[in-house]
Amino acid sequence: MLKITKVQKKSIAKSLGLEVGDIVTAFDNYACVDELDYLYYVEKSSFVMTVKDFRTGEEKSLSVQKEEYEDLGLEFEKSQKIRTCHNRCVFCFVDQMPKNMRESLYVKDDDYTMSFECGNFVTLTNVSNEELERIVRLQLSPLYVSVHTTNPELRVKLLRNRHAGKILSQIDTLVKGGIEIHCQAVIVPNENDGEELRRTAKELFAYYPNVCDLACVPTGITKYREGLTKIPDIDKAYSEKMLDLIDEINAELGENFLLPADEYFVKAEREMKECAFYGSFEQLENGIGMTSKFLDEANEALSWQRGKKLKKEKKSLIVCGVSAEKTLKKLIERCNAEIEGLQATLLPVKNEFFGETVTCTGLLTGVDIVKAVEAYRANGGEVDEILLAGDTLKEGEDVFLCGMTLAEMKKKINFANIRVNRNNGYGLITLLATKK
Repeated sequence: MLKITKVQKKSIAKSLGLEVGDIVTAFDNYACVDELDYLYYVEKSSFVMTVKDFRTGEEKSLSVQKEEYEDLGLEFEKSQKIRTCHNRCVFCFVDQMPKNMRESLYVKDDDYTMSFECGNFVTLTNVSNEELERIVRLQLSPLYVSVHTTNPELRVKLLRNRHAGKILSQIDTLVKGGIEIHCQAVIVPNENDGEELRRTAKELFAYYPNVCDLACVPTGITKYREGLTKIPDIDKAYSEKMLDLIDEINAELGENFLLPADEYFVKAEREMKECAFYGSFEQLENGIGMTSKFLDEANEALSWQRGKKLKKEKKSLIVCGVSAEKTLKKLIERCNAEIEGLQATLLPVKNEFFGETVTCTGLLTGVDIVKAVEAYRANGGEVDEILLAGDTLKEGEDVFLCGMTLAEMKKKINFANIRVNRNNGYGLITLLATKK
């Protein structure tokens, strides 16, 4: 249901007699669940809207006739609750979080509306047949689905949810209804890799191109796993084997359907795939192709800056995760050679907060960055500016995972010139080539 908080003057809603406080309960006799129902129907030229009068409590059916996509002129109370996870996955990252962090970091969301709106991955284990029908009816596409495996018994085991084994029938329903799906498999060594991964890939590829791809990502392992299922971390040999298997399966399928996480290339010490391999980078936020895209952008931006001379020499300290050091090394050497007056240095930061098995830049915390910067300066390192990756901070807010704010960091290290790269490869080169 949707409670009306504003009715615009001279709008269709006003002409229908709607008022603030009225409650929209249904569209075309389908129960109104949230604002997605409204957004779907408001695009239509005609439909029936059921509304409960806030004064009398009586429901009335209103026939709406308008131009397609013409707005009704309504705003609603924001009261949507996030649907939470019903699983107890053996690889759950939230279960490996330390205490006393931001409350929002402990929310295990598994909400198909967030999958449609934000690209969050969902397991569909908490979705009824009626809700699958709603997804199809409202055409909530694309969806991002955590499949992990199509083997029913193995999926029940990994998700520790007795309802987890019906994933293929759910995908079948969605695909037949015209929904596009991006899938992921969090790989647990000796469980859903090897021949199990081959099975998963082939069974999902049967729905290609509606099932667009399958991202293969390693399990995130932190130091907070006491009492949890033991999962081995991956090494160079394992990563090489995984990349070879993915290439083999893709060759069998005739498409780049399986998309390996960048971390496998880092661990295997192999070159990343070309950008063309990743298509439209639909799984970028999943760590798939992020490095290739970043380097491609940075090299293009550097070609624009080649031969540039800074008005004043500057020493830039680029903070990154341990896994990014080798990837960025050649790029930074080029920057120093091609931008006169620039002395850029990489500062790979060990993740002591989550444990040194966590090596990506996006999971660095303020406390670890401060410690690394202080040590660098104590050892004689000179710096005019510090550059941070934007994904180390909360989106829309300058706060790190540990709760430290950017302002607090500047005070702790007594250094004000900290610049944040929020534009990936282009942004890094632009910051290096300019003086704040």
